[in-house]
Amino acid sequence: MVAAGVMVSLIPGIGSTLPLTKSPFFRRSSTISLRFISENTKRLEQQGHAIRCNFNHPGYQIQEEGQVDSHDYRVFLLDNTGKKCLLHVQISPWHDIPLHVGNGVFNFVAEISKDSNLRMELATDELYTPLKQDKIRGRIRCNMKWNYGLLPQTWEDPSSANPEVDGAFGDNDPVDVVEIGSTCAKVGEVLRVKPLATLALIDEGQLDWKIIAVSLDDPRCSLVDDVHDIEKYFPATLTAISEFFRDYKVYDGIPGNKFGLGNKPANKDYAVKVIRETNEAWTKLVTRSISAGELSLA
Repeated sequence: MVAAGVMVSLIPGIGSTLPLTKSPFFRRSSTISLRFISENTKRLEQQGHAIRCNFNHPGYQIQEEGQVDSHDYRVFLLDNTGKKCLLHVQISPWHDIPLHVGNGVFNFVAEISKDSNLRMELATDELYTPLKQDKIRGRIRCNMKWNYGLLPQTWEDPSSANPEVDGAFGDNDPVDVVEIGSTCAKVGEVLRVKPLATLALIDEGQLDWKIIAVSLDDPRCSLVDDVHDIEKYFPATLTAISEFFRDYKVYDGIPGNKFGLGNKPANKDYAVKVIRETNEAWTKLVTRSISAGELSLA
């Protein structure tokens, strides 16, 4: 047993330490933490929701609620590790999945599957921050050529101006990842990825980092270590990613986006710097050193 107030490392090798009672695993009340999958299933079935569960990771289980292609559709994650003392407890893909795996490898939560037009995003203002459909102007948008998602335990602080990127403020979301491997990830799947580069996207005036990474399970992973390797082993990918994020809102009548850092991708070291800084910002958020506003910390 660990006594209250003992300091534990929240993320190995990254960020500061937190008192155990303030760590993500102890933020919730006991009433919320004791919600089992069976209780959720009974409640949701009574409400007429479709519920599907499947395993995609030895530590986590996907729980779907509602009908796919509807705006009520949600994807939750359940804990199978036992770290929260109980199995099959709902967890936040943003707050409870650890960021750092070790040796420069990070966890990545897939929001959009490769070649899918089903746009999902993190519901940052809902309990357990599930994945939900992104509704833009009454329709569901997107046609992504890569796996796309987030780095857990990161946050782009909207109150902090970045002097290296035209003084742009963060977009109030976790850091985004474009995973360029050949495998199609499932929505909610947790993959181990290696960062290779980053783009400083300025989206409607907000800084919206895009970490370009590759899954450790991809056969070309061992061949790429930095931004200069991408063109050799993933030809034309950097150009395609830049053009996609520059133009993806044009069809909504919004001018094309811009990029900072000289309008080109930064290298791996810079990407890791972005990850470290946004993890530090997230730590301030969950310890309430910064106002969370409408964001859910559960």
